Amino acid sequence: MSEKRGVLRLGVLGGTFDPPHYGHLALAENGRVQLRLDRVLFVPARQPPHKPSRPITPAHHRVAMVEAAIADNPAFLLSRVDLDRTGPHYTVETLALLQQEYPGAELYFLMGGDSLAEFLTWRDPAGIVRQARLGVMRRPGYEPDLAALERMVPGIRERLVWLDVPRLDISASDLRRRVREGLPLRYLAPPTVEAYIRRQHLYEGC
Repeated sequence: MSEKRGVLRLGVLGGTFDPPHYGHLALAENGRVQLRLDRVLFVPARQPPHKPSRPITPAHHRVAMVEAAIADNPAFLLSRVDLDRTGPHYTVETLALLQQEYPGAELYFLMGGDSLAEFLTWRDPAGIVRQARLGVMRRPGYEPDLAALERMVPGIRERLVWLDVPRLDISASDLRRRVREGLPLRYLAPPTVEAYIRRQHLYEGC
């Protein structure tokens, strides 16, 4: 924590991380630098509410992959806030629990422009914005309607920061497909993550 600021600034990056990849890491690191964050918390979801029908890789595997992915960055931490409680898990509740765990911390929720475009469909978007600022990475093909967002969530413009993040066209679903089809993950995910996937035979039959 910065001694000059005296307030812990935490980035929060939630997701299924099935598997984690360089897109996640690029968003986290660029958010850390541009928002002057002390730490970035990676928060794996046990069962995301918006993915009720897709089978999710068991949590212990996803935790192990996240730990492998972030091991070389001391500013990145794994949070089990959504893993050690029953679901469904909503961002507004996750942020409230993190505020309890880190009293007085300033929270910055890191997300893609695709998520911001769907933000009004989330549980209590105004509650999210009250608890955290939004650090948003632009995504090609997604242009959030900021006027509509401001009408429904007054003050969101002041709580939103656009991040300059390289546009890495990487998705977890495509990585799972590549494993299933015997294609490499090199340069798409950290070598430690690919090694874990191969060792545990993940995604081979999905």
